[in-house]
Amino acid sequence: MKNGLLMLVGLLFLGGCSSPSGSSYGGNSGIIIDTKGVDMSRYHADLTECQSYASEVPVAQRTATSTAGGAVLGGVIGAVVGDSGTAKRGAGVGAVTGAVKGVSSGTREREQVVRNCLRGRGYRVLN
Repeated sequence: MKNGLLMLVGLLFLGGCSSPSGSSYGGNSGIIIDTKGVDMSRYHADLTECQSYASEVPVAQRTATSTAGGAVLGGVIGAVVGDSGTAKRGAGVGAVTGAVKGVSSGTREREQVVRNCLRGRGYRVLN
């Protein structure tokens, strides 16, 4: 169980550092714009620049902070309701929960940065 938990947390950290295809800040963006009257080559250049700005959002740092905070909170709750074994399990659950929250929060912020950037450049973002 301990090794599986460590592997899951490690994968979540790596996920926070990557730019998956299909996201709004890397690969094939999930952003939908009104293309009427839009020079698509200019749009793709603008999208690339906006994705570059979005990559500055510190997803890995946010994930690490949330993971540590979740582990502490889970450990405290586990210690209050049980013994040291329960505290360790609570810390593990809290770490995973915190990591997921950190990745999710960072990804949403990156997506918002891209949308705001495109809107600022005059594109009509539909989603």
